[in-house]
Amino acid sequence: MAANQRPVPSSVGVSGRMSRQRRRDTAPEVQIRRLLHAAGLRFRVTWPIPGMPRRSMDIAFTKARVAVFVDGCFWHVCPEHATMPAANSEWWAEKLGKNQTRDLATNAHLKAAGWTIVRVWEHEDPRAAADRIQAVVRPVVGSG
Repeated sequence: MAANQRPVPSSVGVSGRMSRQRRRDTAPEVQIRRLLHAAGLRFRVTWPIPGMPRRSMDIAFTKARVAVFVDGCFWHVCPEHATMPAANSEWWAEKLGKNQTRDLATNAHLKAAGWTIVRVWEHEDPRAAADRIQAVVRPVVGSG
């Protein structure tokens, strides 16, 4: 199968589930944003990455130049929870590999532009993730 072709869905159920996957405002993302907002931090949501069309930061602290990404375990190949679909496995391996390569390129681009990157896995405790983000942002923007 050519790299740019999508595989035939293995079932109507799988196709339906994949089409309903959120790209933004996922439950972990919203929980983390609520905690950060409650802590007095202000940020931008789905902020475009300068110089990289069609890419955005999940949470952006523009003054502090901190980019936060809340990565899904399946889509970004979590070392703890990654799974590989049995159906169309070759296509999925290529697709998920491209996602990882894109993440690395995004990190390098932002670092070169002076941004700090915080990546959070969807399975992480939202409170711990929010605390980790605050530890990076607060020294730059202050306590309030």
